[in-house]
Amino acid sequence: MNKMMDITLWQLISAYIFMVLLLVIVRWRRIPREKEIVIATFRMTIQLVLVGYVLVFIFENENWIYSILVLMLMEIFAVYNIYRRTKMPLTKNLKKIIAIAMIVGTLFSFLYFDFIVVQFSPWYDPRYFIPIAGMLIGNSMTGITLGVSALLEGFRSRKKEIEAALMLGATPSKASKRMVNNAFDSAILPTINNMVGMGIVFLPGMMTGVILSGASPLDAIKYQIAIMLGITGSVSLSVIIFLYFGFKTFFNKRAQLEL
Repeated sequence: MNKMMDITLWQLISAYIFMVLLLVIVRWRRIPREKEIVIATFRMTIQLVLVGYVLVFIFENENWIYSILVLMLMEIFAVYNIYRRTKMPLTKNLKKIIAIAMIVGTLFSFLYFDFIVVQFSPWYDPRYFIPIAGMLIGNSMTGITLGVSALLEGFRSRKKEIEAALMLGATPSKASKRMVNNAFDSAILPTINNMVGMGIVFLPGMMTGVILSGASPLDAIKYQIAIMLGITGSVSLSVIIFLYFGFKTFFNKRAQLEL
């Protein structure tokens, strides 16, 4: 198999024409997004370049401490991004539950994937450890963010319905079951849609990367199936942990709704 083709600096610079095209379109349509697009492009470039140098150092100096440190940083930034991307205000209890659900769900899924499914050797090999942890954490972050938004919106829009159910004798769990189920469905739907279109509508990132590195497409498929199943499990577990404990923060000890 051939090795992955290198991209020269000028070839990379030429790819920015797509961002210029986007800027032309939003300016033509008078959509006030030019500043955000420029900032996003600049941040993406700087962040990826910095991460690239950090990964080069870690790959050349394999140590379990570095892998664990990167994992902790990814978890912290993921939790922070969930807080920041949720438009509605969050209580302290809800923030704690988000952090716990994110960490417990992703760590359990990743450790199972590491020691049972792929069985890295050594277990902290950064070439496997960091990218796979990033995919599980990133997708779980998106899932919990969608779940949080859907749950908050559901409780606010159906407040009277919940209160009516409580007055008729329903428990907080039964009164909020519909909102919790809708939130879980909203959170998991993007992952399911990706699975449906995978391999026919598009080639996923990990599979493309493995193929570009010179590996057999059949080997790439096995890795992609495994990581997609891992992502689905991580998102599902993280979201359900959040929802199971999160909805309870909307009720007091007397089973009364508090919004």
